[in-house]
Amino acid sequence: MKVMLIKDVYKLGRAGDVKKVADGFGRNFLIPQGLAVLATAGALKQVEKIKGRAEIRRTSQNEELKDLSGQVNGVVLDFIVKAGETGKLYGSITTQDVATALTEKVRFEIKRQQVDMQPIREIGEFTAHIRLTMDLVPVIKITVHREGESAIEEEEKEKPKARPRKSRVKAEAESPAEKATETPAEG
Repeated sequence: MKVMLIKDVYKLGRAGDVKKVADGFGRNFLIPQGLAVLATAGALKQVEKIKGRAEIRRTSQNEELKDLSGQVNGVVLDFIVKAGETGKLYGSITTQDVATALTEKVRFEIKRQQVDMQPIREIGEFTAHIRLTMDLVPVIKITVHREGESAIEEEEKEKPKARPRKSRVKAEAESPAEKATETPAEG
């Protein structure tokens, strides 16, 4: 089915674009949500008008959300969760969890649909994209720690441990014995 987009649709296209989509996606989602119309001859005549309105709307949204994008970009969210010995979480950190934590941190409502990431199911550091508009997509960092451990303890575990050196006492103890075997005993 061919549709003409009325509004920008993430991962599909911008307003005014004509796209071929699956029948169910067009009939059940795009058209009822007001995101697209069927690509008929009458609708195609209005492409320029739709593109012009969308460009104005897009620039105004970008101006409004530019400051928010600056605040959100580079934010670090820490999650302390229960996890097994292998680092697997008992559950997962979802887009809803990230949206709630980010909303508390920047004091602006971020919806879970704006968070672009896969559910986190293990301990470590991850990144997520926050889709404010099609053009403004700041990146945040998510760190996941095991409950009862601090970030410092975890970093120390990850550092490679230095190999223990031979102690001097042991080295000195070996050398007289070696000397005795090398030189014949006088007597």
